[in-house]
Amino acid sequence: MKKLFSSKSLIYFLIFSIVLYSCKEEKPDVSDPKDQKTISKEIAEVAKDPDSVVVKPVKESVSPMIQENGFYSGIIFPKDKKLRDSLYADFEKKYSAKDRYTILALNRLDSKFKRSADTLVIPATIDSTLMAYSPFPLQLDVLSNVKKFVIFSYPIQAYGVYSNGNLVKWGPTSMGKKAAQTTRGLTFANWKKKLAISTVDSEWKLPYNFNIHNSGGIGWHQYELPGYPASHSCLRLLMKDAQWLYSYADTWILNPGGATTKAKGTPVMVYGDYKWGGQKPWRKLLSDPNGNNISVQQMEALLSPHVEKMVKEQTNREKVADSISQSKALEAQKIQESGEIGS
Repeated sequence: MKKLFSSKSLIYFLIFSIVLYSCKEEKPDVSDPKDQKTISKEIAEVAKDPDSVVVKPVKESVSPMIQENGFYSGIIFPKDKKLRDSLYADFEKKYSAKDRYTILALNRLDSKFKRSADTLVIPATIDSTLMAYSPFPLQLDVLSNVKKFVIFSYPIQAYGVYSNGNLVKWGPTSMGKKAAQTTRGLTFANWKKKLAISTVDSEWKLPYNFNIHNSGGIGWHQYELPGYPASHSCLRLLMKDAQWLYSYADTWILNPGGATTKAKGTPVMVYGDYKWGGQKPWRKLLSDPNGNNISVQQMEALLSPHVEKMVKEQTNREKVADSISQSKALEAQKIQESGEIGS
């Protein structure tokens, strides 16, 4: 009986040992704090470095804003219409109407062509006067004796206005297209009309037109700004700029009968060449905030040969204008005196 009992006990003991060992294999022992720290560390590393796990790439939904320097950034608009519309909607939400006007002007665009640009250059700080972004020198001593002067730059599609050598205004323009380029060189403003009709197409209305080449029919006026030279030789401007220049510049003075010129108006310079088919000049601002700047030395070299003529015509106009004013005053005085005698 004792042998039988001992054999049974041995069998039960072996079965119990096997079951206990199996349970230990199925249940991991996490009682060791070192193992616990190791597991936590591995989880943290994966969270910190998401590239350590394979993930399915996500398709980009909108085109990115590119930041090239601390002064300007650029929005690249995709060709896809839905993405393009979405990005423009974000652009309009982010910037006020006044700010958008400034940004478009910097990109040589008006509101009609705001969605035609593939890229918009955006200044870090919005200055509605545009003076903070001027490509023209703020002061030119070479023009210190010239009371009024307007310059149009073909290379950067911009105009600048100087009074006694101080830059008082600048803005965007769209000059003559490649097949009908604006005449270069020094000329003088002559006649003006608040609403002129184009000699090329009678359906083209030209608000605040100021002619600078009478025989050629070339002048500045308000018209579409698409972001590149597109006119038929004229100098297109934004409406506000056209109105401002209309009031600023002086017209010519004609001799009695109007057949000949007695005095010329404000001097105007058109210069340089545009890189047709190349990158738009203002895109340079993304890599170099001074990329469009015209140096004082460049301006002096361009203008110095013409300053004497400008001053001469200016002096002549002042004399003619003074003479006309005096004649009108004497005439008015005679009329008044004759009226008093008659009474």
